Amino acid sequence: MHFRGNFPSKLWARIVFLSLAALSGNIWSRSEQGANEAVISGINAAVQRRETSLLSYTVTEHYTVFRNHDEQHPAADMMVKTTYRRDAGKNFTVVSLTGSLLLRKMLEEVLATEKKMTLPANRATALITPSNYEMAVKGPAVLDGRNCILVEIKPRRESPYLFSGLIWVDAQSQAIVQLQGLASKSPSVVTGPTQIFRQYVIIDEFAMARHAQAVSNSSLLGQTMINIDYSGYDIQPGGK
Repeated sequence: MHFRGNFPSKLWARIVFLSLAALSGNIWSRSEQGANEAVISGINAAVQRRETSLLSYTVTEHYTVFRNHDEQHPAADMMVKTTYRRDAGKNFTVVSLTGSLLLRKMLEEVLATEKKMTLPANRATALITPSNYEMAVKGPAVLDGRNCILVEIKPRRESPYLFSGLIWVDAQSQAIVQLQGLASKSPSVVTGPTQIFRQYVIIDEFAMARHAQAVSNSSLLGQTMINIDYSGYDIQPGGK
């Protein structure tokens, strides 16, 4: 039997193997942590770039309300012309509105919440950034043939503008492609906790909403689903 100091050669080999394995694990862990931090930093950069480079836009928003799992017969319908300006937030012009008084009130409250959220004084507190959310990178994902990264987000504080859930971001640009989760507060006093879903499309290099859905349940209305489709964007870029 051969000895190195007081240790047998087999024991030395075991110690070397375990040391190398631990070192390899630490390197892999640091590498993975660095990659995750890069993704989160990229999300923040993409959101801030949109915030500072998008001067204004107009878009037509079509709201359709369905109740109690009936997705064939709309209970309310609203067409809105929306104008966004970085220095003023969103303003809405209701082009048409149908439905019961209660549902019309609900839609008007949704618009009022959206308007308040996009005011310059409030907008920074609603952005999907590390300052507003804890972010955990879950891994790569393919969404509609697009290479993405799946990220879990949790709000750092209670706010009517934040939600808990998942976002899919583009693997290259980290622009948000899709989000889904539970809003921390319903946009209407007549609905309960709201599940939200939103898809984005790139227009003139900006991630813009294409389709959204909000589903809630309450003792007053039962299940309520609001679909929102966005069309006819006219975008004006401009740095601060």
